[in-house]
Amino acid sequence: MWWLRGAGRMMRRLVCGRLASLWLLKALLLFVVVVFAGQLLGTIFNRGNVQPAVQSIFSSPDAQGLPLGSCQPHTHIMFLKTHKTASSTVLNMLYRFGDEHELRFALPLGYQLGYPLPFNAHRVKGYRGPRAIEFHIMGNHMRFNKPEVEKVMLADTFYFSIIREPVALAESSFAYYKEVAPAFRKAKGLGDFADDPRKFYDPHLRNNHYAKNLLWFDFGLDHNANFSLALARRGEDLIRQTFKLILVSEYFDQSMILLRHALCWPLDAVVSFSLNARQQKPSINGGMSGSWVGKAAAGVGLKGGNKQAKVPPNQSLTENQRERLRQWNALDWSLYRAFNRTFWEDVNRFGHTQMEREVALLRMRREVLARVCLRDGGKPVEAHRIRDKNIRPFQSGLVKILGYELQPGLDNVTRTSCVRMIRPEIQYKDLLDFKQFPQTSVVQVPPGQQNQVLMVAVGGAFLSLDSSRKRETKEEGNKDWDRSNFFKRNQTLVQMHEKRMFR
Repeated sequence: MWWLRGAGRMMRRLVCGRLASLWLLKALLLFVVVVFAGQLLGTIFNRGNVQPAVQSIFSSPDAQGLPLGSCQPHTHIMFLKTHKTASSTVLNMLYRFGDEHELRFALPLGYQLGYPLPFNAHRVKGYRGPRAIEFHIMGNHMRFNKPEVEKVMLADTFYFSIIREPVALAESSFAYYKEVAPAFRKAKGLGDFADDPRKFYDPHLRNNHYAKNLLWFDFGLDHNANFSLALARRGEDLIRQTFKLILVSEYFDQSMILLRHALCWPLDAVVSFSLNARQQKPSINGGMSGSWVGKAAAGVGLKGGNKQAKVPPNQSLTENQRERLRQWNALDWSLYRAFNRTFWEDVNRFGHTQMEREVALLRMRREVLARVCLRDGGKPVEAHRIRDKNIRPFQSGLVKILGYELQPGLDNVTRTSCVRMIRPEIQYKDLLDFKQFPQTSVVQVPPGQQNQVLMVAVGGAFLSLDSSRKRETKEEGNKDWDRSNFFKRNQTLVQMHEKRMFR
């Protein structure tokens, strides 16, 4: 029976061997399952604790717009910020671009570059002599003075500006500067002024430049000169020699497309919401009532906003009065007609089909960003309804300046970009000033104005306060051509504009 016992031992070894192999296989499978489960649980755990990168609408491909070819973006830019021409909206674009790309601005000591005096390089904060410092962007209000500007800006600087039809400009100027310009202050209404401008106008009184040939004045030319075709052409030639592009306020969207291609900038850089939109008060002479007018004609918040909004004419003016205003502003009227022709020649070279396509994309993008950024789709609201004081527009003059409310619940990245688009000019200038001059310091003052200027922190930015002028009367304060006087109110410094419009 020995063979039977041997066979039994062999069977036990075989069975045990198979069972051992089966056990090892099961153990291996179990180990693999445990490891996989651990990795899966770890991934889930990590995803629950690490926030994904925020994808802002401003980083989408639509933000770039159509390709621009192999050009390089301009970073040396001089914008002559003319009055009442949608220039605040344009300046906001420059502020945003420079802010995002860490460019250096040629900022004023106060809020304007010595206006209405002809520009002097020493009005730029931090200026240390011709080309001692590289300034990238200049755009605050000035009366143009080319030799002084060239001391600040480099030779490759791109110069551009914007103009507006003189009757529309006169209407806006009258509304903003009624209490500033003596000629306007004496008139009961714009129609009264238009009937006989010489009855109200004295060329020797300060601030009357707002009442005659304001564009001509801003370009640094003699706005009181008697009109002649030869004079008008000489002025136009001087402007053409320096300015590579003149935008037209009435065709704001087309202007932005030309500007985008001239500067080689992405689409979002020229998408804007109309800033300094004004709410018209009821007119004694039957003018518009209870509506708002955006100077940039941006079309945000309006029914059919993908079409260019038209600024309604002043209904209180007769056609005869409108013609009288054109004659009174003959130099501006000639300037407008000349550069309006040039503008459409540029459009013809660009191509009407291409222009229509890009304007449509611009308006579509504006509508998208308005829905993302702004409450109520972008309808402007009165300043007192804007809870965030940092985006509340400054109020002055006879009309209410409207602003925007941000959409609630925005992520930080999107909110930052949205705020840049609606931040008012004064607050944005303060912010840029603080970034460029973060330390409390004494600013440089031009010769003849050697009073010490203190720097004080206000709302996260440093503002200048002339210590020798803190007790100025209103009459004395009017001597400050740069409007940089301040007074203390509610434990903060608030700029004194002497009831004059900032723009």
